Amino acid sequence: MKTLMMKTTAAALAAGLLASAALTSANAETLKFISWQVDEAGMGDWWRSAIAKFEAEHPGVTIEFTKVDRANYADTMTTLFAGGQPPHIVHLASFEYQNFAENGWMENLDPWLENDGIDMTGWAGQGTCVWNGETACIMLLYFGFMMAYNPDILAEAGVGVPTNFEEFLAAARATTKDLNGDGITDQFGTGHETKGGAGQYLTEMLNYVLDAGAYWTDKDGNVTIDTPEMVEGLTRWKTVYNEGLTPRDMSAGEIRKLFADGKVALRLDGPWLYNTMKQGAAADILKVTVPATSPPVGGSSNVIGMATDISDDQKQLVWDFIKITMSPEFQRAYATVGGNTPPSPTADVSGVEEQVPHFQIIVDTQKAAAAAGVDRIPTGLEVQYGEFGKMVQEEVQRMLIENLDPADVVKVIQARAEEIQGG
Repeated sequence: MKTLMMKTTAAALAAGLLASAALTSANAETLKFISWQVDEAGMGDWWRSAIAKFEAEHPGVTIEFTKVDRANYADTMTTLFAGGQPPHIVHLASFEYQNFAENGWMENLDPWLENDGIDMTGWAGQGTCVWNGETACIMLLYFGFMMAYNPDILAEAGVGVPTNFEEFLAAARATTKDLNGDGITDQFGTGHETKGGAGQYLTEMLNYVLDAGAYWTDKDGNVTIDTPEMVEGLTRWKTVYNEGLTPRDMSAGEIRKLFADGKVALRLDGPWLYNTMKQGAAADILKVTVPATSPPVGGSSNVIGMATDISDDQKQLVWDFIKITMSPEFQRAYATVGGNTPPSPTADVSGVEEQVPHFQIIVDTQKAAAAAGVDRIPTGLEVQYGEFGKMVQEEVQRMLIENLDPADVVKVIQARAEEIQGG
């Protein structure tokens, strides 16, 4: 039922966007740009700044910047592309662009890069954007997770900042409380997305899966889910959920706001969390350190590209916009405004600590994730990741609702993953 409702919502969103496209498609001076980051703290500001620069350099050309929620994003974009009304500027998660490239919907950027003499050597995570021997996109972010915490909550509970999973679990238990005695938990030890899209759901789970020594596939693309390590990883996820250490039925955005407002003690998240932290009621208290789980969750995050099925003039405009996001000015702003590690190897990040005090921490965790070969996209399941992710989320949620044994669940997930991989 939940999946059906999500698909219906996505279809309705796509229908609205198609109707909007029908009104604007005759105007070649309007570029459509859809993103889930429109109102995201930091990144929304970064995008709007790039749009403003583009429009100033291209008088008469405007960019229509439209939000679609992350949970419905891939389905909505697929409907738009399949309906022949793709956005001109294509913004996707790095684990979902492969389906679009496989369908021939993503413009090969190699000629554009070569024409402008742009060298992508050292651009973090750019190898992920190569599909079938062509550059389908530009990597916007290769990240490493950090751990943010509320020192006041930890001190009140008499626990220190955790440095491993056992300490993390103990701290989460000690700080999950009913503060006013009404029988309802109003302070949580940690917080994870427990509803919404599969991409974020699996990313949250990876904190425990990776620390337990498990992963979905090996480097050769073989499915490696039915293992004792994966049983341990899912057991940890089930423990956090069943003991009520995280709020239930909340999106990652809602969890981030709870943490920023001082209602959650520990949050494992990417560098983008910081901009939400700065806007919360507990902004002056919160701190950042390396994750208690190791290796840190990390890898490629989101990409930018252009649709194949648009005019040559529109492609040139889109490329001009992409080049702005890749420019030294905006690669630096990716750190100072977006709070993220820029992918450009030549980005000037001097003095970034003044705006992002923990910048070296996210640089270090990015390197740690890269050194461990961590990515959210499992080798051998790149094209099928959307289907795979939904399947894993479905089986894990069934485990939680029906109180199933993780040892049995991993066998089911293993078999279903092999079926998906086999086509």
